[in-house]
Amino acid sequence: MHRFLLVVASLAATTSAFAADAPPPLAEETVATPRISGYGELYLGGLRFVGDDYTTRAGGGAARVNIAFAQRWNLQGDLTYDRIWGHYDPLDDSRGAVHGFYRDPDRFAAGIFAAYTSFGFAEGVTVYNYAVGPEAQLYLGNLTLYGQASVGQLTVNDFHGDQWGVRGVARYFVQKNLRLDAELDFNQTDYNGTSEDVVGAAVQAMYRFDETPWAVFGRYEFERRKFETSTDDIRANKFVIGLRASFGSDTLFDEDRNGATMDTYRSSSVINTK
Repeated sequence: MHRFLLVVASLAATTSAFAADAPPPLAEETVATPRISGYGELYLGGLRFVGDDYTTRAGGGAARVNIAFAQRWNLQGDLTYDRIWGHYDPLDDSRGAVHGFYRDPDRFAAGIFAAYTSFGFAEGVTVYNYAVGPEAQLYLGNLTLYGQASVGQLTVNDFHGDQWGVRGVARYFVQKNLRLDAELDFNQTDYNGTSEDVVGAAVQAMYRFDETPWAVFGRYEFERRKFETSTDDIRANKFVIGLRASFGSDTLFDEDRNGATMDTYRSSSVINTK
């Protein structure tokens, strides 16, 4: 966890360094014009479980498209893929999600989402889950606050486990093309009276090159998984760098307030149950 705190401190220092050049609140740049927009991104990095001497490789990507219609109503579709491989047998997941929401780009966005995930495990083992729930964003000048809750079910062959989770994200725009993120997540799965808790945290910095669709980002994630009946837990640290290509938006700030701004929790270790 100390690595997470060090990264937060580093991002705070970065924010201070840019403060002198930071623009006034960017709210005047939010323009509610119906459009189709989105982005695709790829990432690559490494993941290490605490107490393990090996770092395994991690990679994946996402594609998101948002369609604005009837003035302020939006429909967004997501496809994501995550994989870890190297020292261990490969694990991966593929996810699809749909978001429907109302957005006032100067004030807030609110709606619902549904997500389905298929996990790659050993031959003969079928693992998938679904989650549905409400989500909302609050726009406060250069700051976006994002809250999400969900309920769902995990299926492993013929076994079913009930799930619920909550998620909070803060995005701060130092400049219109420089974004800093912080994220906290909690998810629980009930295995016939025995629960598994997953706590996740992440920080991210993203920069989009002016007047281009291209952006680069770096992200650190921490994840802790614990069964109710065990005194031990599993902890993982993940570092990645990535590249994003956007369309239908002019800046990262424009994308956040008018484009494909919704997403869902993606487990650091891929084997998450939500």
